[in-house]
Amino acid sequence: MRHLLVILLGLLPLAARADGERAGEFDYYVLALSWSPNWCALEGAARGSEQCDEAFGWVVHGLWPQYEDGWPAYCPTVERNPSRALTGAQADIFGAGGAAWYQWKKHGVCSGLSAETYYRLAREAYGRVTRPEVLRKLDRTVTLPAAVIEDAFLQANPGWEADMVTITCQSGHIQEARICLTRALEPRACGADVVRDCTLERALFEPIR
Repeated sequence: MRHLLVILLGLLPLAARADGERAGEFDYYVLALSWSPNWCALEGAARGSEQCDEAFGWVVHGLWPQYEDGWPAYCPTVERNPSRALTGAQADIFGAGGAAWYQWKKHGVCSGLSAETYYRLAREAYGRVTRPEVLRKLDRTVTLPAAVIEDAFLQANPGWEADMVTITCQSGHIQEARICLTRALEPRACGADVVRDCTLERALFEPIR
């Protein structure tokens, strides 16, 4: 029985070490960019999300403090929570103020930064990434290999290497581009638990509507 338990645990996906780690103690950031039309098609529209009323492309899902193996979450912090006005001001990159609030509550608190500084850093990280312009020009839903999305990011950002960005999928759709950055926001190789790419050959990619 013990050996069976060990095998089953080995098959589980890697997760955070445990919630409540010390804020500010981490190794690098993951900038997770979500393709808004796909998120809206899968769940956002059914929720009535305000994000789906706008013509967003890649939006910030989060700027996540990361360990070389695993990540912290819900860290205790002495920093004040952001005001509704502050989170609302992030809607242009997060898609909605509520999304910005959730990311602070779960991940931003682990940065060791104030909410204002965390959002400013997320905005700077987002601004340093060139999002592939060709993806905004699609006029219909297409199916394509997930690797095409990674290649598009690599071509749009000369100097990046393949292990600095990973593409994830959900329910047959392209879900996110996850870019690994140093604490100074320079591109770096992702840890082994982040670098696993989606291998779908026919992933759905919705156009901006």
